[in-house]
Amino acid sequence: MATPLRSARPALRPAARSAPRPAAHRRASLSGSALAALVAAVAVCAGDAVARVFPYGGRHRSVNDLGNQFVPFHAHLWDLLHGRAAGGVLFNWQSGYGTSFLPDLGTYLGSPFSVLVALFPREEIDLAVYVVTVLRIAAAAAAMAWLLRTVRRGPWWAAGLLGASYALCGWSVIEASYNPMWLDGLIALPMLCLTGEWALRGRRPVLAPLVVAVCWMANFYTAYMATLGAGLVLLVRVVLTRPEWRDRVRVPLRAAGRTLLGVALAGPVLLPVFLGSRHAYPGLVREFEPVGAADLLARLLPATYSFSSPALFVGTGTLLLAAALPFHRAVPARARLWWTGLVLAVLLSFQWTPTHLAWHVFATPNGSPYRQTFVLAGVLVIAAWTAVAAGRPGPRALAAGAGVLAVAGLGAAGSALPTAWSYGLFLGGLAVAGTAWALPHHRRGAAAWAAGLLALVLAGQAAATTAWGHQGKLGGLDDYPSWGPEHTARARALAAAGGWPAYRTDPSRPALSGNDPMLLGGEGGAYYSSHTPDVFTRTMVALGAGWTSRGRNVQSIDNPVTDALFAVGARLQPDGSVLRRDALPLVTLRPSAGERPAYGDSPFRNQELLLGARVYEAPVAPGVCRAGTEAYLWAPEYNARARLADGRSFLLHGNAPRNRAVLQPLGVSRGPASALLLERPAPARWALECLDRGRLAAAVAALRATAAVSVTVTSHGVRAELPPGSAGTAVLAAPRIAGWTCGGRPAGSYLGLVAAPVSPGTPALSCAFRPPGLRAGLGLAAASALTLAALSLRDARRSRRRPSATAGRTPRPEARPAPRA
Repeated sequence: MATPLRSARPALRPAARSAPRPAAHRRASLSGSALAALVAAVAVCAGDAVARVFPYGGRHRSVNDLGNQFVPFHAHLWDLLHGRAAGGVLFNWQSGYGTSFLPDLGTYLGSPFSVLVALFPREEIDLAVYVVTVLRIAAAAAAMAWLLRTVRRGPWWAAGLLGASYALCGWSVIEASYNPMWLDGLIALPMLCLTGEWALRGRRPVLAPLVVAVCWMANFYTAYMATLGAGLVLLVRVVLTRPEWRDRVRVPLRAAGRTLLGVALAGPVLLPVFLGSRHAYPGLVREFEPVGAADLLARLLPATYSFSSPALFVGTGTLLLAAALPFHRAVPARARLWWTGLVLAVLLSFQWTPTHLAWHVFATPNGSPYRQTFVLAGVLVIAAWTAVAAGRPGPRALAAGAGVLAVAGLGAAGSALPTAWSYGLFLGGLAVAGTAWALPHHRRGAAAWAAGLLALVLAGQAAATTAWGHQGKLGGLDDYPSWGPEHTARARALAAAGGWPAYRTDPSRPALSGNDPMLLGGEGGAYYSSHTPDVFTRTMVALGAGWTSRGRNVQSIDNPVTDALFAVGARLQPDGSVLRRDALPLVTLRPSAGERPAYGDSPFRNQELLLGARVYEAPVAPGVCRAGTEAYLWAPEYNARARLADGRSFLLHGNAPRNRAVLQPLGVSRGPASALLLERPAPARWALECLDRGRLAAAVAALRATAAVSVTVTSHGVRAELPPGSAGTAVLAAPRIAGWTCGGRPAGSYLGLVAAPVSPGTPALSCAFRPPGLRAGLGLAAASALTLAALSLRDARRSRRRPSATAGRTPRPEARPAPRA
């Protein structure tokens, strides 16, 4: 009679109590995420403080495109959010004499974190971008920690430290820290892996596409890489947890469908971004050259820097677990094989050209060639979690893992990248991490000691890597000052001189960044973006503009002819004063011409062609302008100083193909005493011509007589009232980029500017801008939203029909039971 009683007792065995309750599990996961965010934020700030960069010291933090592009773009977003920008979400009137803004918004500012800059004062925009950057890194750490606890239960503090090590990987603190929108990809990888887990378990069919949409809108470039990485992780999870082939097919298809729905939801941003890239001035086409094995292994070490190799550092504690995984017998052999194989496969894919191109949307980037490195960091962390969640590795596994890392360290000896600090941090961290992981974690005191030691090792190595990265970047890249008194003085002068839309106010040169109109204010000709339109660059170059970044950073032209043509009535001077100029209205009228005009090689002739009058004259003698005229030097490939004999010198930056020198004003000629002097021998292409201000004033007066009598500008359009009897071709002083319509029809082009025919008696002309791809993107989003609504309705009906079908059902076990957290 006792036997039945004993047979009923297994339901009360401790194994049934080993799994924590859902509420306790969530609390532990939240604790892990909080720990991850805290360690990541502290380590980054500590590294910046050690390097004495802004905001902890006087060294510039804004290197390369951070100061040249991203800070100005965030400043423009601040203006938009506070209602102070000239333009709107679709169009930007302030840069490039008018350009599409939605592609820039989707590329640089699509993250939900970006809007937080509005909480800071405008003059603290550099601090705002820094704080948002640190928050992104912390969010990535928290997201990865949450993912790890979702994939498999294990010690919450270990998940937190591994999540922090992911967010503090070398790619994050060295490369993405000055490309803040890339950090959205760092957040996207664990979030997209989480949607894969939902697909694996048949959960959250509506939330998953929404998460995908947010990730892709935040930054499509790194979200694409994160999607590839999440897909690989899901495939391994399917192989290890779904033995039936039907499930192995169904789960990836389910995940792919949800991903496609999410990408379609992001269509209103993604399609304009894609088409904006197609219409952009072509960048440099590079051939991929894999980095050497020694340099590749060297980047596993802390405190190394190289612009052209992958920053593989993820913390010695994480590397030790990942290296010990193949020898950790508590983990099933298939899991060890698949996770280790995935780590090696992703690493090797970095070095093979076809897979390199696949990672980078089939185009080698112009800058650092290993932008997908964060995916490997994520896979390494998941492999490390697989090891620790199954129970701490034994001494043999840890020793074998340490041996693997020692071999990698020896392989890095052939590289010039590591220093004594690199090896000291690596070996010291390896010893401490090995000790920490070997402690008996089931004892509360030992677990606390292990967590503390590992946190110190990770934070110290990451801080050192951050500081070392700053030293390398400041030594090899351009840097730009944070907002200071000069910025404030220029911004105030521009605001005081503003008269938009009656005339433009140009921040001019020398510039503080490539996007001074967005950073400081005004409506200038300078513009730097990955989406700088091809038609804009070619039009401005034809008129004498200079550039950097191989044509995507177009500089403003300090020239009274182009200022008149582009309605620039005020131009900031280097001393902070404002030069007033005689400018035309935004809309002028030109006679209808049978033959379509086209630019030639000379910027002087091209300016006159667009103006419709001859205003330049040739020198009276070689290198000598007539007295009273203004001398202008065109030497696009000249990289030295030039001046008039009795005037100040000017530096021309003509280092082709990266830089192109602008049409340079040299001053008013006094005749033979003002002969041209060049610091170096004259280049193959150059010309000196002399501007007659009287002729220019007459030409401007003639155009003004038939120009629009009033112009009204909206956030993405313009309306011009024309004088009675107007006929011919109306020309808007804005580049004819794709998306302009006038009178409901696609706008024409007049020498690169927006144009529309005007029939006799037309009283007004209205033109509007809509980014290409916006309408199609809205259609995709609507179709995706309807599909999600239908799926949600279907699931709701099924749940009502079967209210108790899944009551009390426990999830299918996916691995061995883990120790209690």
